Amino acid sequence: MAPNQHFTNGFQSTTTVSDITLIERNKEVALEETHDDEYLPIVSEVENAKCECCGMCEECTREYIRRVRDMFSGRLICGLCAEAVSVEMEKNGGKREKAVKEHMSDCVKFNRLGRSYPALYLAEDVKEILKKTQKKGHVKAGAQGR
Repeated sequence: MAPNQHFTNGFQSTTTVSDITLIERNKEVALEETHDDEYLPIVSEVENAKCECCGMCEECTREYIRRVRDMFSGRLICGLCAEAVSVEMEKNGGKREKAVKEHMSDCVKFNRLGRSYPALYLAEDVKEILKKTQKKGHVKAGAQGR
């Protein structure tokens, strides 16, 4: 601690300033004196970006938008959809373009049915599961008669 003494009307008063406060004050004074912009960080402009899959909006820099578009064949995809595309890539052997198309197809279907008619969307999914199991030949003879 560095005490500063002040004399006011013949009375002595002492103000104690912490070292951290003193250092911060010195930095502020030095910055004001130099008027140097090199200490200021560069601020990137942000804009609202809408995911082309799910429709979610988020604030992104132009650089981030460019990198995402480069990764996903020109499409702007939010982080959640990007993760879903990664999972889809694992399923199909690492083909990103195919995974993006598959995920976008699922999102379009969900936005068309799932948001407005959740029961209908569930029935559609059950129908798809049954189609897949029939193609693979996993439906047992006893289950077909029901």
